[in-house]
Amino acid sequence: MTPLRQRMIDAMVLRGFAARTQETYLTAVGQLARHHHRSPELLSDEQIQGYLLHLLQERHRSRSTVNITACAMRFLVCDVLGQAERRPQIPLGHQPQRLPEVLSRAELAALLGAPMSMKARTFLMTAYASGLRLSELCSLRGCDIDSAPDRMCIRVVQGKGGQDRYSLLDAGLLAQLRLYWRTCRSHADGAGWLFPARANPSRHLDSASGQRYYYVARDAAGITKLGGIHTLRHCFATHLLEAGVDLHSISKLLGHAQLSTTSRYLRMARPGHSAGDSALALLSQLPKPPQLSPPPPPPPPPSAPARH
Repeated sequence: MTPLRQRMIDAMVLRGFAARTQETYLTAVGQLARHHHRSPELLSDEQIQGYLLHLLQERHRSRSTVNITACAMRFLVCDVLGQAERRPQIPLGHQPQRLPEVLSRAELAALLGAPMSMKARTFLMTAYASGLRLSELCSLRGCDIDSAPDRMCIRVVQGKGGQDRYSLLDAGLLAQLRLYWRTCRSHADGAGWLFPARANPSRHLDSASGQRYYYVARDAAGITKLGGIHTLRHCFATHLLEAGVDLHSISKLLGHAQLSTTSRYLRMARPGHSAGDSALALLSQLPKPPQLSPPPPPPPPPSAPARH
């Protein structure tokens, strides 16, 4: 490890950056340095700008990806190297605000009713009924499920921004979680992960596997809308808003730092729509997935010719 890399890690640790943010920043800076074959501390503003243009125009990276690289370089140059006067020369581009696609309730029912393992179905049900982020879902433990009648909640430990919070625990989800725990979980796993990794139960499920659960179920259900498992989080927020839950409460459930982040769901909810009497019973409000018609019985075998 180079001294500069260690300085950057130490600076991020002191500022309380999440482990994932640290990894992302280090990767972005490393890729830029390899592109120019120079140490990051020797890169000029023109070289940094040229790499950002390279990502946009030649590699066709999204604006958000390019902005992450710019943020990483800003942190290195201004906070680690102490050259704050260079900040304006490392620009952040305006990111277009696009509304994500939200699944209809019929599509949700088809998604959760698609053929899949009990572990995958329980994972996707938890994603929709709690609104948790993918990383938060993967790192859930059995002790995070509080099923006491006067509590009924899911505890999120050190979610995004290093914040603990609580989210909803629907009665239908609790029943599914209990069935899954009895049927699929090995209590000898030790670590107590709710969704342990298949190859190594001492580790929790990785994000790629959780994302794959969604893609496989989406394709099996014939859903053509874009987006990954984060779509279920959008559905959670939108359906609660349509059911009459106030924006501030939804913001707390989602773990948003600013109410303005949650307010975009106002543009996604259908005006005047009510999802049902209970604003919290999300799973119970879903229609039953369509049942496939049984195949017609095979025709009877032809009769053997009579012998004379």
